[in-house]
Amino acid sequence: MRHNDIALIVFAKQPIAGKVKTRLTTVLSPEEAAELYRCMLIDTLSKVKQLETVDIYLFFEGDGDAASYFATIADGMEVLPQRGNDLGERMMDAFQRIFERGYGSVAIIGTDSPDLPVSFIEEAFLSLEDARLDAVFGPSEDGGYYLLALKRLHAELFQGIGWSSQAVLRESVATAEKVGMRTMMLSFWHDVDTVADLHRAELLHINNGAPLTRAFIMKSFP
Repeated sequence: MRHNDIALIVFAKQPIAGKVKTRLTTVLSPEEAAELYRCMLIDTLSKVKQLETVDIYLFFEGDGDAASYFATIADGMEVLPQRGNDLGERMMDAFQRIFERGYGSVAIIGTDSPDLPVSFIEEAFLSLEDARLDAVFGPSEDGGYYLLALKRLHAELFQGIGWSSQAVLRESVATAEKVGMRTMMLSFWHDVDTVADLHRAELLHINNGAPLTRAFIMKSFP
């Protein structure tokens, strides 16, 4: 499918009740949480399609009919299964598979930041044109990162990281520095994981680029 020199990986799950956004089931039913995630997913995919000079690959987590589900909603994207025992292994495998196709720069995002400005992704790829840089991180307010962009696979970034902790970004940057990588940071952004996140002003702004997510929140929390 390669048409450009840069590629974006989107990690996603099938929106199944009880499997997604479980931290929000204190205020939403499992079915409502799954619908919220579906809105976030569709908003994210609609947004990244604006990147006309970037090839998009969707890597899905899930069994059964997940492949068929994503094939129906990811128009214009190649849909591939995630492989690996933890998030680090799955991301490393995805980067490796896409770099093997000959791309000069590859970035990865998830679907937890549906209102992330497209300009942030564009800035990441533009920054990697600097020969002095090896990686770009998009730091999230919860201690992780919403984006990672690389010029080549650095396996060290995906090993020995506490993926479910608030130290993901700190540990990842420390690892990068340890192996001599030169990095830069984009602006901070937020994920949608907690009840407090649902009430962020950015997420509720009418021009946030995530209309389905905003509509769901406005309807559920009038």
